[in-house]
Amino acid sequence: MAFITEDNTVISWAESSDVLARDQRLFDSNEGLTDEIVEDALIRATERLLNKFRSTDWWRRYYLKRSDNAYLTSIPALDVNRIKDRYNDFTDLCVYFALGEYILPIVADFGGEDENERTKMAYYSRKADDLFAELVHVGDWYDFNEDDIITVDEKQPGIYVLKRVR
Repeated sequence: MAFITEDNTVISWAESSDVLARDQRLFDSNEGLTDEIVEDALIRATERLLNKFRSTDWWRRYYLKRSDNAYLTSIPALDVNRIKDRYNDFTDLCVYFALGEYILPIVADFGGEDENERTKMAYYSRKADDLFAELVHVGDWYDFNEDDIITVDEKQPGIYVLKRVR
């Protein structure tokens, strides 16, 4: 389990071997699902998740509390290289999100109601939502001042409100 990096910048929290470890049968039954397709989906998932973190009230409060300018109208995105803890959780989050939103929709048959891939999509989407909420709730993994140590004043528990879908 390693993050995918490019020019010393993390571009994905997971690699195709992490997805393979999670669901080997998916690859066995879908020959067209290559490492390149999966890694592209993981990169997209990481970008999307960073945007989700950026849009939370937790990040807004966290950033404004620690920045010099408390009157910003545009809150910047998280710097992925400042995530210094809970690497396994970020890898799992990326894998769950990519499976639910990008990889399984490629192979799913949307014609039948009882399709296994559709059930898996819903399962992995729920797992991603739960883990995302947990990471926001604990708020103990971001090194705001880039000193490679997450101090007590850099930890900020938050609240992430899920929306109910019926």
